[in-house]
Amino acid sequence: MNCRPTPRYMKIIAALTDPLQASRAEEQGADMIELRLDLMEGNAKKLVQQCKKISSLPIIATLRSGREGGQFFGDGAAWEKKIRPVIPLVEYVDVEQQFVKNAICVREAGTKIIASHHAPIMMPIHVLFVMERELRSYGDIVKIIMTPSTMDDVIELIAFTHAVKQPICCGVMGSAFRYARAVLPLFGSELVYCHMGETTAEGQYSVEEFVRLKKLLTG
Repeated sequence: MNCRPTPRYMKIIAALTDPLQASRAEEQGADMIELRLDLMEGNAKKLVQQCKKISSLPIIATLRSGREGGQFFGDGAAWEKKIRPVIPLVEYVDVEQQFVKNAICVREAGTKIIASHHAPIMMPIHVLFVMERELRSYGDIVKIIMTPSTMDDVIELIAFTHAVKQPICCGVMGSAFRYARAVLPLFGSELVYCHMGETTAEGQYSVEEFVRLKKLLTG
């Protein structure tokens, strides 16, 4: 009997701070591009257009708040003002739970939503299931990123990921349990966020590293 975990589908996301890295990310084997607009200067629409000129990969537009590890410090109105011009140009918009009221403008444009929550702690597994339901109410893909402090926390996060049968992305913040970034996709996490030389989150693997890891882990 084969007891090896079978990933549903593991997509490698190149999380970029420079849209001009998109073509190299595609060449290295990335499946999608995330443009971290909170880490970029300039007109958001022009940044997305630059990316689309040099890459055919689907794009996730992300404006990560300071509360969840990013560099955007505005309110919901400011978030929507920044994101609205790029919504028709991208395949997904990352919408944090705190900006759920702004999800309607993404939906009206027919663009899909990654409903996300990033926490500097590890939450109990029953809380994760409640959070998943809340995020699922407005998102096509749910993204839950925790910060484990023990190996037991990592095991609980794996168990939760494996139990959720709808599109889910689970991951870890920080570098203490970096290996969980590689293990979670084997149990159902569908998106893996990687860097292209400049990390957008501590502990990320590079796209090149994760392409090799994917081959090793999945055969």
